[in-house]
Amino acid sequence: MSEPRTLQQTQPGASATKPGPVSAWVQFLAMGLVWGASFLFMKVALDGVSFGQVAWSRTVLGGLALGLIVLVTRPHVTAPDGTRGPVLPREPIVWVHFLVVSLTTCVIPYLCFAWAEQYVSSSLASIYNATTPIMTAIMATLVFRVEKLGASRWFGVGLGILGVLVVIGPWQLAGLTGSLAGQIACLIATLCYGITFGYQRRFLSQRPIAPATFAFLSIGTAAVVMLVLTPVLALEPVTLTWPIVLSLLALGVLGTGLAYIWNINVLRAWGPTGISTVTYVTPVVGVALGMAILGERLSWHEPVGALVVFLGILFAQGRLRLGRRVPA
Repeated sequence: MSEPRTLQQTQPGASATKPGPVSAWVQFLAMGLVWGASFLFMKVALDGVSFGQVAWSRTVLGGLALGLIVLVTRPHVTAPDGTRGPVLPREPIVWVHFLVVSLTTCVIPYLCFAWAEQYVSSSLASIYNATTPIMTAIMATLVFRVEKLGASRWFGVGLGILGVLVVIGPWQLAGLTGSLAGQIACLIATLCYGITFGYQRRFLSQRPIAPATFAFLSIGTAAVVMLVLTPVLALEPVTLTWPIVLSLLALGVLGTGLAYIWNINVLRAWGPTGISTVTYVTPVVGVALGMAILGERLSWHEPVGALVVFLGILFAQGRLRLGRRVPA
């Protein structure tokens, strides 16, 4: 991962006030809890709806929630000359970029995670979600070339890959079992997240788009794609109970809607490196909820592999370096 960048470098021209220290911590913890619990919500929802309906529902509900926020607040951006820009971008190429981002941010990873949880536990899915910084480092460096990694950070990437192999436990798999296929689907999802961050840095981060608008365009465009795919994904019989309905609402309104606003606010206060530490919170929450509520259990190699992945993340983000430790 690159060195910390300010919000003005990430989202230049966005006119907003940084949240206070207490507010930033509250939003950070809320974001970690909601995103960590999302794996439990998916598991519960799959008892009554298909994996496609889970992904469809959370994306559409998230887009509606963010659209309502943008409609009410009507965020603008302030150019260097002091003029205020429109709520939505007018350049056609920007919409093309957001279409790409919508596919890699929501459509593909949401479908992958929901499909995977038919075969793997919510705890294991949350562990794989923690590989996102490793995927981001690889894509940003090798594909989009928007960052450069030193020896310590490449060591972290290698360590993260080793941790993934330990989590998978290839010595106990006799072929492409449902569990292995589900784990591969989780890795495809986090690879998409890595593509998203590299793509945004390359094509969108320097454009003057207000943070709330940025979140709405990403999720809202994905919601449009999901609506187009409705005949394929959503037109199946459903069995709805209150736990399933509440899980879908939480996935959409909180996990895919408000959490993205919290994410931008904490990014504004702490910078990218600070916000990336949510990666350490979500798997802890996901594993704890899976074990406490669903009675899930982990094999010995899964938490061991997770620890190796986290250590790799610390090196990949520059928080640790070979030979010495660097303050966060």
